[in-house]
Amino acid sequence: MKLIECVPNFSEGKNENFINDIKLIVNSSDHVHLLDIDPGADTNRTVLTFVGKPENVIETAFNLIKYASKNIDMSTQKGEHPRMGATDVCPLIPVQNVTMNECIDLSKKLGKRVWKELSIPVFLYENSACSKERKNLSNIRYGEYEGMKSKIKEKQWHADFGLSNFNLKSGATAIGAREFLIAYNINLNTTDKKIATDIALDIREAGRLKRDKNGNILRDSNGKGIKKPGKFKFCKAVGWYIDEYKQAQVSINLTDYTKTPIFKVFEEVRKQARKRGFRVTGSEIVGLVPKKALIDTGLYYLKYQGKAIGVPEKDILDVAIKSLGLSDIDYFDINNKIIENSISTNNNSLLNSKINDFSDELSRNSYAPGGGSVAALVGLLGSSLSCMVSNLTFENKKFSIHKEKHFKASFDLQKLSNELSLLIDQDTNAYNKIILARRLPKKTNEQVKKRDKALLNATILAIETPHKVLELCLKVHKIIFKVINFINMNCISDIGAANNCILSSSKSAYYNVLINLDDINKSQQKKYRESAKYFIKQIDNYYLQINKIVEKELGILDD
Repeated sequence: MKLIECVPNFSEGKNENFINDIKLIVNSSDHVHLLDIDPGADTNRTVLTFVGKPENVIETAFNLIKYASKNIDMSTQKGEHPRMGATDVCPLIPVQNVTMNECIDLSKKLGKRVWKELSIPVFLYENSACSKERKNLSNIRYGEYEGMKSKIKEKQWHADFGLSNFNLKSGATAIGAREFLIAYNINLNTTDKKIATDIALDIREAGRLKRDKNGNILRDSNGKGIKKPGKFKFCKAVGWYIDEYKQAQVSINLTDYTKTPIFKVFEEVRKQARKRGFRVTGSEIVGLVPKKALIDTGLYYLKYQGKAIGVPEKDILDVAIKSLGLSDIDYFDINNKIIENSISTNNNSLLNSKINDFSDELSRNSYAPGGGSVAALVGLLGSSLSCMVSNLTFENKKFSIHKEKHFKASFDLQKLSNELSLLIDQDTNAYNKIILARRLPKKTNEQVKKRDKALLNATILAIETPHKVLELCLKVHKIIFKVINFINMNCISDIGAANNCILSSSKSAYYNVLINLDDINKSQQKKYRESAKYFIKQIDNYYLQINKIVEKELGILDD
């Protein structure tokens, strides 16, 4: 399914009727899902986040812009946040199976309609911009609503849709396609906005104006102020005071968190605050955040603390949340604030079920879940148990000489565990797809072809899923074999249990590969059979070597 995200910012954060109405517009729209709504009274701004099928998102965005144009009068609007229109900005972000170019086309389609039907001039920004100068929203918005009336008449600042026209009531709107932007505020233990602003000037890409020793602004030959770039690229920042919190904040937009990660900015602001005699008390994320941004943050702090990083994802997220102080102002709920968690609606996942519910489902008179899902589950248990051993050894000072081995082993095993966990549901889904394909009509030649193709694709998935389990089991065994002689031998029984889990998982997966081979052509059969045989042979070999070490350590071989 194609999915895009839309994050319109409205210049109204106080009127509860307005906030409830825009929420209702999204909730009553087809094929879109409201992820977050974040109103701010002091900033007088509401950030709305929703996701859905591209055409439905564009229709919903237009309806929201239309509603805002009727209910916000920019000639009387005031607020802390810079703004130039009732709907100040409306970005489109590719989420799933959508390219940036597709989002650019959608932004132009939306912008054209907003001007044509609502008479609101539209500037295209970020990846949709027609020039380098317009890529940056702050360049377009400079002068804000009050300055836009005259600015838009300048030839270089004609709107992309609407040219030099200006809408006195609704102002202007920026629409564009962009990467995921993280709106991030860092809290200071001061009410002094100037401190926050001073720090913002040091960290943001645009930097600050250069001055001579007398404090005079340095200018170029054209009289334009010369700027000294700030610390980070892809970082926009301002300082402000929020009366609701009784503290100043450094308000930041990270336009590419993969190049300028949250934790680097947070640590720099802490450093700059200390330099000025102040302290960071925490931070907040406005709207949603990609999971990777917080995983990267959690891993950074775990490494910094000298802790193992091969831990469950939720533990890594917890470290990130605590390290950044994301619950300083309000509770940070990972189910609502992380975009992937908000989109996920699969409540029937086997992975999310309790173990007794899983076993109950397994015992019923249906073919799925079956041996393939069990194979993946047992492999997951073996991988996770091995990871536990490496983590315990890593934490033990007696084995500090082997820390690096177990640091890497635990991280790699945790990744393998994550992959195996996904295969529990995938195996069941593959079988369900086979059943659905078999039920397709076959009255005409075209229907037969369609049915045969669907059946083949589903069967291939039913083979490749346990085949992947085999591949992952071999990787687990290789890691166990690398570290077994360097582990805390108090855990040798755990390695023995993990070793047997991996063998059981791989044998079960092997059987599930073989059972489906008759439904594909001979050349494909040969490819999968030979590959599966290779994996099972390697796994058997590793199992015997590991088992020998385990039984020798436990004294079984001497009995």
